[in-house]
Amino acid sequence: MNETSHDRPRVDRILDILTVVLLSITAVITAWCGFEASKWGGEMSIAFSQASSARVQAASAEGTAQAARQYDLTVYTEWVLAEADGRQELVQFIEDRFTPEFALAFDAWNAEDRASQGPFAMEEYVPPGAVEAEELNARADAKFDEALANNQRGDDYSLLTVLFALVLFFAALSQHQSAAWRRRTFLALSAAIAVVGFVILLTFPIKI
Repeated sequence: MNETSHDRPRVDRILDILTVVLLSITAVITAWCGFEASKWGGEMSIAFSQASSARVQAASAEGTAQAARQYDLTVYTEWVLAEADGRQELVQFIEDRFTPEFALAFDAWNAEDRASQGPFAMEEYVPPGAVEAEELNARADAKFDEALANNQRGDDYSLLTVLFALVLFFAALSQHQSAAWRRRTFLALSAAIAVVGFVILLTFPIKI
């Protein structure tokens, strides 16, 4: 049934109101998506910085552990030579200068009748810095993964901004249609995209 000339202005006013409301809400949501994209971008930068810092600290701890291993290996080499020569006083002298970490592994090695290939092969041998390096490397990996996740979240919000830009485009386009059915079509399309975007937005994490 065709609209009468009396009903047409009222329909136009209703469509105008709906269009303004849709444009206003979409503009606010678009600004929100831009804000969230910026926040997650900042979180990404922080996480990458923390990952880099943890890597540097891990490298320092690994250097400490490597130096400790080198010292213990040097002392152990002298112990092996002294024992091979049967110089028991020198053997005892060297054993008294074992580091606590190496002494623990050395005692465990002796306790098992030296079945392993040496104290360094014992699980008890943990040079200083080794545990810290492992923990810091794990932290660096976690922060790096967190940074990648934050980057993806920022990208998701940016893509959603593009989706809401389509809403604004079709809503604005509907205002320039002379035919009522075309105006309603563009407005309905704009509203449908807005609903889809809003539903997707509800699934995204929020960072204040």
